[in-house]
Amino acid sequence: TARTYSGREGIINIERETEMSGNIHSKGVLTLNGYLGGKFAQERQLGLTAQVTFEQLYGGVEGDSASSAELYAILSSLSGVPVRQNLAVTGSVNQMGEIQPIGGVNEKIEGFFDICKLKGLTGNQGVIIPESNIDNLMLKDEVIKAVNKNMFHIYAVKKIEEGIELLTGVPAGEPDAFGRYPYGSIFYLADQKLKEYNKILETAEE
Repeated sequence: TARTYSGREGIINIERETEMSGNIHSKGVLTLNGYLGGKFAQERQLGLTAQVTFEQLYGGVEGDSASSAELYAILSSLSGVPVRQNLAVTGSVNQMGEIQPIGGVNEKIEGFFDICKLKGLTGNQGVIIPESNIDNLMLKDEVIKAVNKNMFHIYAVKKIEEGIELLTGVPAGEPDAFGRYPYGSIFYLADQKLKEYNKILETAEE
């Protein structure tokens, strides 16, 4: 989960603060600051505090396979647009918003498929994976048959923009020549919220 509010702290990794986060996971979270700064803080300070955590996780966390999911959660919180809960996400992300490959892609897909099967396949469930992991796929026949019948879906993405559109059904938004995002897009809504946060900080600092 992610909560965003006015502040100067950037992204706070609760697992890191409580010494439950490994170095690779902490690096993945810190990378998100670079992406958000490059996207929204070219002409002003970011003015953001975002708290990110894995709820009900007590054994610690390592690896950066969830960094794209953490970024989607932050963008959802900023924009106010909820994300689908019937899609699982895996994928590392760099500061440019490019989705990077991860390990164990087959086990992750099959694990989520098994959970969906227990709950009942609806035809709307699926996973979002890095496009660079496509060549690593070697899935059991049951998953392949479900995909062929459109009862389960595997989406391969290259960029954060593609993933956030799949998760929200709302365009991410491409900036125009003046750096403005299209009205109603995810990045427009996030940018407007960040402008509000900056106004709050400016008023508090006067």
